[in-house]
Amino acid sequence: MSSVAHHQRALAIYAQLLDAWNRQDAAAFAALFAPDGHVTGFDGSQMTGPDEISRELSAIFAHHRTAAYVAKVRDTQVLAPTVTLLRAIAGMIPAGASALNPALNVIQTLVVTTGESSSRPRIAHFQNTPAAFHGRPHLVDAMTEEITHVHQTGLVVAPSA
Repeated sequence: MSSVAHHQRALAIYAQLLDAWNRQDAAAFAALFAPDGHVTGFDGSQMTGPDEISRELSAIFAHHRTAAYVAKVRDTQVLAPTVTLLRAIAGMIPAGASALNPALNVIQTLVVTTGESSSRPRIAHFQNTPAAFHGRPHLVDAMTEEITHVHQTGLVVAPSA
């Protein structure tokens, strides 16, 4: 598989992940993960496997109108013939708002695998880290501006340049 194909595969599953979150569809979000796939959430929570991911997100979605993601992929890197790493920046638009909340900016990392017995890509790991940039508000502003440009295009996920 070419590096372009790896990039496209990772970009597609990442877009599906954010779309499922934005629709508050815990089952669709969880279905993208490998059986032992792992999530490290914005608040440091950790979930392993589609069942736990679906259960935890269903509880969150039942009690909260979560903010919607808008993201820009920074890069993808092929780590092995069946493993691709995707790095992105993302912002969140709170429910009922039309603009990003800079306090919710994140750095996201996704590890996508294609198992030996299946060519269907699955998420092995998703890390969602706050991008507070303590003491460097100009970095928060720059990141927010960059993601705002993506939002203005109507995209949820913009590919790397």
